Amino acid sequence: MKNLKQLALLLAFILVVGVLAACGSSEEEDASGEEGNSEGNSEGEEVSGPIAIDGSSTVFPIMEGITAQYAQEHPETEPALNSSGSGGGFKKSTVGEIDLSNASRPISEEEQAIAEENDIELKELELAYDGLSVVVSQQNDFVEELTTEQLREIFLDSSDVQMWSDINPEWPEEQIEIFSPGHDSGTFDYFNEVILEEEPMKEGENTTLSEDDNTLVRGIEGNPNAIGFFGYAYYEANQDTLKVLGIDNGDGAVKPDGETIQDGSYAPLSRPIFTYVNLDSLKEKPQVADFVKFTLENAGEAADQVGYVSLNEEQYQEQIEEVEGWIEE
Repeated sequence: MKNLKQLALLLAFILVVGVLAACGSSEEEDASGEEGNSEGNSEGEEVSGPIAIDGSSTVFPIMEGITAQYAQEHPETEPALNSSGSGGGFKKSTVGEIDLSNASRPISEEEQAIAEENDIELKELELAYDGLSVVVSQQNDFVEELTTEQLREIFLDSSDVQMWSDINPEWPEEQIEIFSPGHDSGTFDYFNEVILEEEPMKEGENTTLSEDDNTLVRGIEGNPNAIGFFGYAYYEANQDTLKVLGIDNGDGAVKPDGETIQDGSYAPLSRPIFTYVNLDSLKEKPQVADFVKFTLENAGEAADQVGYVSLNEEQYQEQIEEVEGWIEE
């Protein structure tokens, strides 16, 4: 009898140990499953592979932060971000070389035609608002504001204005030195449209053109006779050495800031900024679809961090729903 009792106790002990081991295994599996979901996309699937992004230097500060964050959260993906200007990005996206094309202007009819010839459909997504900022060096102590007509006279090729004194006789008789985004830049295109009215801009020894906005910043900040323009984020990041000018479009001079950019009172230099996604990439590459949705979920915060103006949450959510609809078409 004693032996039977001992055997029963031994069997009961083995049963309890087995149950505890099974519970522990189940909990580990659950934890493993939850960890896998946290590293994947919204459907819980892992994403991997390259994501090619190029285009506007104006959009670059927003996309740089988003790309870095995405790569950190999804280490199996390979997002590659370049900045060749809006036009440079469209040259690549309209022939299918990249997945996303950042732009500080809408795609042109000519670019759209090239995309159609190559059976490529590019879908526009709005990321934030920007105020194209006209700046001089902090060393410049005589210019605080300009009218749009004065701005036109400074930059227009057919204008006789060469010296600051040509604009205002009380200003120095010094050569105006111009710093401008290059011809592949959407910022150049926008300025050309709303200020120069599609007429040629001054070029030559007193004009520096560059698709790299940091090059323009460095050229202006140490030169009291320089003037240039670029996206608001680059002024915001360098306001210790740069002075932003008020622009008078007929109703008094207005400087760019979060409020004047969003409500349009900083006219005519307020504008939306975009990214364009290749529809085939969106449908055929899970990592691109996941990245695009991640971009829209985080664009507002990224815009605010670098000095642009975010859209409202409803606008971002509406675009996420549009993206999901494009994928399912």
